[in-house]
Amino acid sequence: MAPSQKRIPARLMMAGLALGLVAACEDGFDIDLRGGLGAGLDTTTAAKAATADRPRPDRRGIISYPNYQVAVARRGDTLNDVAERIDMPVEDLARYNGIRAEDELRRGEIVALPYRVAEPSPETGGRGVVTAPEGVDIAALAGNALDSTAPSTPVSTEPLQPAPKNAPKGETGFEPIRHKVRRGESAFTISRLYNVTPRALAEWNGLNSDFTIREGQILLIPPVDANAKSAAKPAAAATVTAPGQGTPTPTPPSSTKPLPAAEAPVKTPPAPDLGKAQNTSTSKMGYPVDGKIIRPYAKGKNNGIDISAPAGSPVKAARDGKVAAITTDADNVRIVVVRHDGNLMTVYYNVDGVKVDKGANVKRGQTIAAVPKKDNFVHFEVRKGFDSVDPMPYLK
Repeated sequence: MAPSQKRIPARLMMAGLALGLVAACEDGFDIDLRGGLGAGLDTTTAAKAATADRPRPDRRGIISYPNYQVAVARRGDTLNDVAERIDMPVEDLARYNGIRAEDELRRGEIVALPYRVAEPSPETGGRGVVTAPEGVDIAALAGNALDSTAPSTPVSTEPLQPAPKNAPKGETGFEPIRHKVRRGESAFTISRLYNVTPRALAEWNGLNSDFTIREGQILLIPPVDANAKSAAKPAAAATVTAPGQGTPTPTPPSSTKPLPAAEAPVKTPPAPDLGKAQNTSTSKMGYPVDGKIIRPYAKGKNNGIDISAPAGSPVKAARDGKVAAITTDADNVRIVVVRHDGNLMTVYYNVDGVKVDKGANVKRGQTIAAVPKKDNFVHFEVRKGFDSVDPMPYLK
């Protein structure tokens, strides 16, 4: 078994409820690669699970759910501006959201309310409390979402006063899970935790293009689409037949015909030495390490190539670009992401001794890290927008 197959356990597969670095597409960008090398390095399941649009706030920016309320910031707002608009002491908002009163907010950014204010109504330009659709087991959906999270990454929720019984009913939708950001978490790891697309997480919470979040920030996890058929109907159970009543076992051909003559074994050619084979003067990208490919690209199974190299070998930037992210996965394996022109990104997984900082400009061939002492390989991906593509055409 290749080293990459042993590194990351498959986990957190949650149907129905993970921000793209640039744009969304067929399979999600799994920044921490928790899906398992060679066993789904993407968020395809999450991308296919339709998430609902965020409800429209009233003129004050209030969105009201049965168990909590949030405010949506406008362009140029500070926390003071939001507090004045919703008639709440700014000190309460600042303490609850872990930000200062004078901090400027992004357009669309979510500000969690520690207690309820007046419900949205026609007078405030709102439609009332967002209520769940009929005939849907909301408790089961929420339970499945929470049960699917990693035990080492607990979900933070805050008990708040429920909506008054006489509160006006508004549009139909699911109440999102609230996640309080812990130290060391990123938008990518949180989106993977709940199996939603990073793009949806960004749109719901007004994150910027770098997906910046802060410790103590409360994020809304995009819920499933209330109109999706899968949200209201459970999967049909598989048909079970009694022993001896299934499909008859066919007679194997070997029982009536002789086995074919054994063929001569085919000799497997040795893997190419990338350090000697690459043509750096004409290729669009350079190889990240000098070594041999031990695992090729396979869409949906291995969304990059695995290259073996001696421990300590330099890991180099494949192309001029800017360091977009430096993070670790659930097993504390280092990952570096570099953004390039043309809506391209390169991902360097399983590296050690990172020598660059987030936001730094790097040149093609510049050393950015090293091959680790354990599991001497580097997993290398090329992403076009939000979609993984075969790196080989760029390296030839």
